[in-house]
Amino acid sequence: QVPLVESGGGLVQAGGSLRLSCTGSERTSSSFVLGWFRQAPSKEREFVAYINKEGDTAYADSVKGRFTISKDHAKNTMYLQMSSLRDEDTALYYCAASWTWDARRSDLYTFWGQGTQVTVSS
Repeated sequence: QVPLVESGGGLVQAGGSLRLSCTGSERTSSSFVLGWFRQAPSKEREFVAYINKEGDTAYADSVKGRFTISKDHAKNTMYLQMSSLRDEDTALYYCAASWTWDARRSDLYTFWGQGTQVTVSS
């Protein structure tokens, strides 16, 4: 069983919006935190946002005010609503599950999805 599956990536013009989805599994249902990371070509994977079991959220400064993370418990699905997209948001976006509170580093996450590509064109 694949622990996490992302969807919703695609090609969008600068200034546009996109919503990513991440569907969890039984293996991730007990996690404390679900997060989004991204990796652009030739760059390290970087933290984007997370949401914990209490519903608290955290964002990277680069996306604060433009991206919104949310979760639908009934569907076991997490979302990342991205607005005012910029060229620098182009990356492969991953969702991941962690059993560490306030997890902003990738090494604190145990399960990862395969990633979904977001490409912003200017």
